[in-house]
Amino acid sequence: MAALTSRLCSALLLTLALASTSVQANNQSGWREQLPQAELVGSGDFSWFGFSVYNAKLWSPAQQVDFSQPFALELTYRRTISRETLVETSLDEIRRINGQPLDREQQSEWTQQMSQAFVDVKDGTRITGVFLPDQGCRFYVDGKLQHVIDDQEFARAFFSIWLDPQTRSPKLRAALLGLNP
Repeated sequence: MAALTSRLCSALLLTLALASTSVQANNQSGWREQLPQAELVGSGDFSWFGFSVYNAKLWSPAQQVDFSQPFALELTYRRTISRETLVETSLDEIRRINGQPLDREQQSEWTQQMSQAFVDVKDGTRITGVFLPDQGCRFYVDGKLQHVIDDQEFARAFFSIWLDPQTRSPKLRAALLGLNP
């Protein structure tokens, strides 16, 4: 009887492990429905004053990424950051790269959209933004669709934080675009 119970427990644990793996694979593939042919173009880490903030990965069906084709930017956070801080930092960087302030209405709209797209993050939280030309973008949190933003101007401005030559981290940009030797 004990041997039968032990085998049943082992079988149950194996079934649960396989089901968990399947659920994790399905959750991680959410954004891939938008970019089924995407391959890793490049990756790198972003640190601020020596503290690791996140690991970034750029995925695309094409090796040369630009705003004429879809791509995904995946950020895996290494520390706790509030949604509000993510929104404010993103707005600050958009304004800095743009070289001028956003008008009040646009800033309010973009703040609201990012507040719906982002969450409070902690070590291991993954936010993936998918850029879709002529449409806008979609944001996934840990593989699940969080929010769709149908605003082409916002999408380009947001992803320019990492991809524009005026980015705050030129080394990360080069690593993401696969430009490092």
